[in-house]
Amino acid sequence: MNADAHIQVRQTIVRLLSSMASSREIDQYLKRFAQLDAKRFAVVKVGGAVLRDDLDALTSSLAFLQQVGLTPIVVHGAGPQLDEELNAAGISKQTIDGLRVTSPETLAIVRRVFHAQNLRLVEALQEVDARATSIVSGVFEAEFIDRDALGLVGRVSRVDLAPIEASLRAGSIPVIASLGETNSGQIVNINADFAANELVRVLKPYKIIFLTGTGGLLDGAGAIIDSINLSTEYDTLMAEPWLHSGMRLKIEQIKDLLDKLPLASSVSITKPAELAKELFTHKGSGTLIRRGERVDVHTDWSGIDQARLRALIEASFQRKLAADYFGRAHLYKAYVSENYRAALILTLEGGIPYLDKFAVADDAQGEGLGRAAWQVMRAENPSLFWRSRHHNVINPFYYAESDGCYRQPRWTAYWYGLGDFATIERCVEHCRTRPATLEDPVGAAADAARTPA
Repeated sequence: MNADAHIQVRQTIVRLLSSMASSREIDQYLKRFAQLDAKRFAVVKVGGAVLRDDLDALTSSLAFLQQVGLTPIVVHGAGPQLDEELNAAGISKQTIDGLRVTSPETLAIVRRVFHAQNLRLVEALQEVDARATSIVSGVFEAEFIDRDALGLVGRVSRVDLAPIEASLRAGSIPVIASLGETNSGQIVNINADFAANELVRVLKPYKIIFLTGTGGLLDGAGAIIDSINLSTEYDTLMAEPWLHSGMRLKIEQIKDLLDKLPLASSVSITKPAELAKELFTHKGSGTLIRRGERVDVHTDWSGIDQARLRALIEASFQRKLAADYFGRAHLYKAYVSENYRAALILTLEGGIPYLDKFAVADDAQGEGLGRAAWQVMRAENPSLFWRSRHHNVINPFYYAESDGCYRQPRWTAYWYGLGDFATIERCVEHCRTRPATLEDPVGAAADAARTPA
């Protein structure tokens, strides 16, 4: 594809993306990803069930990433296909602690199945004009876990990035099978999740993506959990009675993985067809899991870095904060993430907490940090009121979180936990008359405000 054609394809894709997100969102994510080394963009783990049931959506999504200049590193399993082939060969499936017992006879079938599934994905990508490289060996050096009990099953002892880097330099998607070799050259079977995790530990990618049929982790009602901020939600989540053993293990493994990676890293669990939405929109798709940040609670301004908080607020609102704001606002409580990427500022008005500012940094949009900080705030404040400009993009979230709202000429007033009409009326009137603490922007920037002023 020549340069002009590539630019045209990219522009077309951006236009398509804009139908499901704002152009600002799209530009933000494209710039963020473009700044990364190719090998640090994303590791994508593909389960065998996805290869079997959703190959078209998978190849379309991976080809799309390549067309916008991003090259994911793909690691795949082949569990269902292997079960089928072993059953056809009359070999019963045996597992110990979730690992498949692998005899020499079984390994011969494992190799054949993995080679076939690897080539199937590579060929499918090439059919949609994507560049892809088959890598079935040379990446995972391994040692036996327990040869007596498990047979030819290995754990990764070293990752050789040379085949992956060669593929990336050629602008080709590396498609890696989870097979390893010992120092003596013995091929061994490696659990695909474990192989992906070891690759992640070495590469430290910005995004870690698990593509599954369910499209995310499910809560007790069977609904997808949209985001998990481990710093604030892990203990509560692990105490939930509906969290079954398989999901509990997966969350524990993800936490262990993220604890060893840069703070910006995240794990996304989604469907192949929703991959672009997950990567390029704040709303995302599936489940986004981050180590996240601690949310600190302050009851006076003295413990807060006012310069950092001011910078966060002004960047989030795209407006200048009043010069005397910290002297004028009588702080009730401030909920500030440890790296000053999200903050909620509450004052006390007539004995009722008022949300004066809710700011989230651009690079934290879509990762669940703002929601996590909100949940910490809400747990401590059974009643609250606030206001927001009419065109604020966060208003649907406010509406969902409120017990009621009232539209005024300039503002919409929101509240929850207020018990009587007289109290609501006083709060609504306060929203109408409260002086602004942010300077009016010039021109079209007025539409960019995200949070209550």
